Amino acid sequence: MSRTSGGPPRLPAAPHAPAPGRPRLSVVVPAFGEEARIARTVSTLRTALVGTGDDGVELVVVDDGSPDATARRAEEAGADRVIRLPVNRGKGAAVRAGVLSATGSTIVFTDADLSYPPAQLIRLRDEVERGWDVVVGSRRHIDTRTLMRSGRLREVSGRVFNLFTRAVLSRPFGDTQCGLKGFHHDAAHRLFSLGLIDGFAFDVELLWLAEHLGLTVEEVAVELDSADGSTVRLSVDALRMLRDLARIRRREAAGAYGPRAVG
Repeated sequence: MSRTSGGPPRLPAAPHAPAPGRPRLSVVVPAFGEEARIARTVSTLRTALVGTGDDGVELVVVDDGSPDATARRAEEAGADRVIRLPVNRGKGAAVRAGVLSATGSTIVFTDADLSYPPAQLIRLRDEVERGWDVVVGSRRHIDTRTLMRSGRLREVSGRVFNLFTRAVLSRPFGDTQCGLKGFHHDAAHRLFSLGLIDGFAFDVELLWLAEHLGLTVEEVAVELDSADGSTVRLSVDALRMLRDLARIRRREAAGAYGPRAVG
């Protein structure tokens, strides 16, 4: 399913060939307080991606101001780059820092708990190489498989947040908050250079910006293997989401995102 701002859906114009001199794939992992499992995450990703036969893989871990040894454990596990944010700013800020430092032809971000098995990163890379500018996972896609259900609170919060996004996005997306998204390098750097939201709504801002810039967007099914536990606080995070969505609208009205693409 493709999405663009207004008019009929846009399809990819031409395939995106991997750029010479760049890794074929960069994987960005935002992490906060992940001392206990970040080494396993890095090792699992490395093993899974080397198994694809591609030698051009870059792993970027962003420590979002963790109070523990998350960054050191990531370095010891062999991450190609570890970025330390001095204070905890939020997932949006961590992903932005990682993406803007990534050098791969395709850039994908995924969660440190590996709720989405690593093989799916290859699928997103392949869809980007087919020509899509942005490829987003959707837990509500008809073909999505859930190996282990997430908590009821997380499911409810996802539906609530998706309802909120209708006030911002011109076209509905099945799932704006899925923690698995991929981008062509050029599209990624355009989007994240303009992005301003650090909290939960950063995903919505990315999709809004993709529409604003006239980029092609595809939603794909995911395989979800949810980790135990959730940091979602529905009442607090819902208010923060509404605040951030209002910020997007205000910044749009002020011209902070630049002119809208034509055609």
